[in-house]
Amino acid sequence: LSYSIGELLGDEALAGQFRGGTYVAVRLSAGMYHRFQAPADATLRRVRHIRGDTWNVNPPALARVPRLYCRNERMVIELSLRHPAGTTLLLVPVGAVGVAGIRIRGIAGRFGLDYAGPAVHECASYRRRGEELGHFEQGSTIVVLAPPGFTRLVSAGDRLRAGQRLLGLPA
Repeated sequence: LSYSIGELLGDEALAGQFRGGTYVAVRLSAGMYHRFQAPADATLRRVRHIRGDTWNVNPPALARVPRLYCRNERMVIELSLRHPAGTTLLLVPVGAVGVAGIRIRGIAGRFGLDYAGPAVHECASYRRRGEELGHFEQGSTIVVLAPPGFTRLVSAGDRLRAGQRLLGLPA
């Protein structure tokens, strides 16, 4: 089921930078690796917490619950890539049923249904490719959004391995 980028991000201006781009949604089931790393050398610029529900994000739920990712609790992680294009990449960890919280390395506390802190955290933290950005306290989903010019290197249904490239950088 479709939804708008602006609704997912909670920010129409930011969404405008990604229209016409590409994305990869990575589902992490309960028995999988729950950590997420910097996909490239990048500076963590901003982390936004968006309150929401905790619907299950399995394939049957995605097929029947309209705008599910936009309804669930999520984070919007903005990364400025160390690349000649100087582009921004977004990671959107989406909470789900059974997810006790999302932790972002370098930001104190746990983002969860009971989180009462600031919605936006400004950062300037450099991360090398593969360095941990954060983790779920259970499985869920991460949506990776790239602006126009990137190419998707994986297909729907692929089983991924830690460190596998998801997107090709612009020339």
